[in-house]
Amino acid sequence: MKTIFKTSLMVAAICLSGNIMAQVSFGKLQNQIKRDQTGLNQFDVKKDSVEFKGLSIDLGGAFNMDYQALNSFNDQPATFALPSKIVGYRLMNNENNFVLPAADMTIGAQLFDGVRVNLDIYLASRHHNDTYARGGYLQIDKLDFIKKDFLAGVMKYATIKIGQMENNFGDAHFRSSDNGSTLRNAFVGNNIMNAFSTDMGMEIYYNRSGLVSMIGATNGNLNQGIQEVTYTAGPNTNTVVSPTILAKFGYDKQIDKDLRVRLTASYYHSANLGNSNLYSSSRSGFGYWGVLNNNAYTNNGVAVAGNYNSTSTPEGTFNPGFKNWATTIMINPFLKFKGFEFFGTVELASGGDKAGVDAKRTANQYAGDVVYRFGKSEQFYLAAKYNTVSGKLSNADAKEVTVNRVESSIGWFMTKNIVAKLDYVSQNYKNYTQFVGNVPTGNANNFYGGNFKGLVFEAAISF
Repeated sequence: MKTIFKTSLMVAAICLSGNIMAQVSFGKLQNQIKRDQTGLNQFDVKKDSVEFKGLSIDLGGAFNMDYQALNSFNDQPATFALPSKIVGYRLMNNENNFVLPAADMTIGAQLFDGVRVNLDIYLASRHHNDTYARGGYLQIDKLDFIKKDFLAGVMKYATIKIGQMENNFGDAHFRSSDNGSTLRNAFVGNNIMNAFSTDMGMEIYYNRSGLVSMIGATNGNLNQGIQEVTYTAGPNTNTVVSPTILAKFGYDKQIDKDLRVRLTASYYHSANLGNSNLYSSSRSGFGYWGVLNNNAYTNNGVAVAGNYNSTSTPEGTFNPGFKNWATTIMINPFLKFKGFEFFGTVELASGGDKAGVDAKRTANQYAGDVVYRFGKSEQFYLAAKYNTVSGKLSNADAKEVTVNRVESSIGWFMTKNIVAKLDYVSQNYKNYTQFVGNVPTGNANNFYGGNFKGLVFEAAISF
């Protein structure tokens, strides 16, 4: 009897498994941008002709590993004269070695014809030691769940995205690294002033005959909550957060089999910033580790901790630090002729320092990169990039600071899911004050005459 019972259970399990497999497929998702080499230079959203055949599951991952050989320098003298009394200051002499690898996981499902859900997870990142959600969203490309062919003429070109997701400001983030997802970046670094956010919101797209258009809104919060928001004490305290408005308009056309032309202009505005700053919301860190960090030292007998980065986001990015309101316009030209690509960024950002003080200051960024892809399947590439940012770090500063970078890279797609690249970088800091707060008694400013340069080898897998 026991043998018959066990056999019956096995048969039932096999039948149940077969029934599940008959109802659920894997990897047949509609309107999805591929995460491998075939997804390069895919911007915004896209429509395809994948047929809906019931519930389908998607599982993907992205991993990278970097070997870094970078050196940091600045113009701080070896010893300081009074009255600063700074003793033992020096930049860290980082060893050439592997840095912490990063890993992502993506889980998706096609729920209905024209409706799919996506969840992105950071498995391992610099920001946290544990796994946490990057974001998730619902993408609607058809409204057939309301009624068959409901607004089909509109939805043929329209897409709706709702959730906490990578907000679509500008085109640069589509060619940038994000934690383990670095295959789409021909380089190791992102733009110095890195526009990236994952706020709760909604985006509506309408792309037709080369027209690119999107309008969206978010609640301006990276971390969700309902507590009172307080920026400063006094009668002008902001206790509300205004929605962030996003928009993009442009033209994208494959002129012939060899030539593609794209030009977009994007808009970002928040009247009262929440806990999300467009230039400080990336939780996966910068492409270069430990640059322009110092060892522990003393200032007037007070211990100053190691790894102290002053007046800017750690490890090399530039954050203008807008705290009250912010408006940014980004213009991105893209040209691809056969294996040659050009991509540019003109980014004009402005904002205020704090609640009740609306004095305007600006930070402007310009970047351009060229990539030449060659080989039978364009599996090899050579790339070069120049990037510069200038702006005040606060309204009280006497003058703007400037950060510029030269970067070059060679790469090899071993398969469409695996890329290896060797990156050279040299980044320079100009007009930073010698001391934090520009007073002799302040801590030493690591970015005073700062520079880091060297090589990074990166291997990345994405599927």
